[in-house]
Amino acid sequence: MPSYTAPVRDMQFILHELLKIDRYNEVLAGFSEATPDTVAAILEGAAQISQEILQPLNRIGDREGCRLENGRVVTPDGFKDAYRTVAEGGWTALTGHADHGGQGLPYVLGLAVNEMMASANMAFTMYPGLTGGAMEAIEIGGTDEQKALYLPKMLSGQWAGTMNLTEAHCGTDLGLLRAKAEPQADGSYRITGSKIFISAGEHDLAENIIHLVLAKIPGGPDGVKGISLFIVPKILVHPGGVLGERNAVSCGSIEEKMGIHGNSTCVMNYDGAVGHLIGEAHQGLKTMFIMMNAARLGVAVQGLSQAEAAYQNAVSYCRDRLQGRSLRGPQFPDKPADPIIVHPDVRRMLMTVKVFKEGARALAYWAGLTVDVMRKHPDPETRRKAEDLLGLLTPVMKAYFTDMGFNATNLCLQCYGGHGYIAEWGMEQFVRDARITQIYEGANGIQALDLIARKLPANKGRAIQLFLAVAGEFCAKYQGNASLSPFVKPLAAALERLTEATQWLMRNAISNPDNAGAASVDYLYMMALVALGYQWAQVARICQNQLSNPDDDSFDRQFYQNKLVCATFFMEKILPETMAHLAKIKAGADSLMSLPADAF
Repeated sequence: MPSYTAPVRDMQFILHELLKIDRYNEVLAGFSEATPDTVAAILEGAAQISQEILQPLNRIGDREGCRLENGRVVTPDGFKDAYRTVAEGGWTALTGHADHGGQGLPYVLGLAVNEMMASANMAFTMYPGLTGGAMEAIEIGGTDEQKALYLPKMLSGQWAGTMNLTEAHCGTDLGLLRAKAEPQADGSYRITGSKIFISAGEHDLAENIIHLVLAKIPGGPDGVKGISLFIVPKILVHPGGVLGERNAVSCGSIEEKMGIHGNSTCVMNYDGAVGHLIGEAHQGLKTMFIMMNAARLGVAVQGLSQAEAAYQNAVSYCRDRLQGRSLRGPQFPDKPADPIIVHPDVRRMLMTVKVFKEGARALAYWAGLTVDVMRKHPDPETRRKAEDLLGLLTPVMKAYFTDMGFNATNLCLQCYGGHGYIAEWGMEQFVRDARITQIYEGANGIQALDLIARKLPANKGRAIQLFLAVAGEFCAKYQGNASLSPFVKPLAAALERLTEATQWLMRNAISNPDNAGAASVDYLYMMALVALGYQWAQVARICQNQLSNPDDDSFDRQFYQNKLVCATFFMEKILPETMAHLAKIKAGADSLMSLPADAF
């Protein structure tokens, strides 16, 4: 049976030593309350819930799935009690605004908690996670009355939330959606249409579900310019938060899926359901993207979370499984064979996953801190730079973390050999669950196109220039440091390649737009590798300093030495992939696009 132990030590290292979150105590709201003792208590508390309550339900949820009974979705055994524990423990309100009953703690701390819970049970964690995205849209786009009506009970976990975008005939191209919103005399709207692939669209965990639905008001502009966003409660909400009658929204069916069986993926039917406009008419996509960007960072963390869970179990297996002898001769001569962790190829798989998930954690938490800076910093220019960086890195992290998260679960399954393919070991569930992360909240190919077509040219390339400058300044500062040379030199070389790729796109994408499309995934991967390299170089600097100047008697020398080994592996074995990506980018689109369609 799989197990999970929250990597609290690594999380504390990133929060306190790499990001130094205490430097924001006097600058950003909520950070002064996030003392080291408070952070430790929260991480340990979340670890306990994840390990003792959520993880044991992961396989149960996969085996039982959700079922539809008389229009109601019944979640797997144990999910309701677990949800109650999470909600009553205040975990759904951890980072919420204090005005609505939240604890107001840093977003980056909430990201760490979400990682633990998703590692333990991704399908379960999607229920409160989707509520968080819906709250984000209401917080930013809703009226004061809407915020007061919905947010307190959503924060408490009493009510849940969803996002309803996709229709059977339109996924990425939302301009084709057909859901209609007919204006009513009282200022409300009647929503009619059907949505598919709605995660947590119907369930029995909360007393009400607040659906956020994209629809078109008749007479509005064509395409995406005519899309509006509506709050459509499952049960109508009267003033004061009093629940009324059931709204005309129902679950038509539950999708039979490859993975995340414990989460209900629903077909939702709206038959003249009462809805209320969020923001301005025909401006719904703008508000929806706020929710989707928050969700995309959450999905990136899901990719990391499945890599972490699969890795832990693979390591345990590789330490115990006896098979063959080391190429250097018997390492355990008292045993009939050596444990397979002595073999270089097994080490290759484990190290690849280890440096990915630890580097991804550092990058994700840096992005989480950037969210806090963007929302709370008093200086407008600092907020703008944070917004630029976050906008640039969100599609990169969503796509790369989930592609690599899926690859990581596959590598970990491979460590088991034939046993990995057998359900009782639990590894194949990680593979199946991780697969969806590459698809939902915008398929990864779309993330790459978004990066190339929107994020790079926005504001005359301001965001990419900022990112290159941030990483470049680090390299320039430490280029003369001999001990850091093994980390700074390869990072600087990769940064030059990314700059060269950016310039190539600027020269060649306008004359042939297919060049941009053909290069998009390779370019996204290059940026992800450079961003991860930047994190690993900073980690190496911190570890070298700690090893040279231990700060107390309880100094954990092995932890920092291990980090340096991982940073070296990343620089030597992973970061050189940027050379291949650059070569593929510069090859252009001709060989990709010249084959006639009927020759495929």
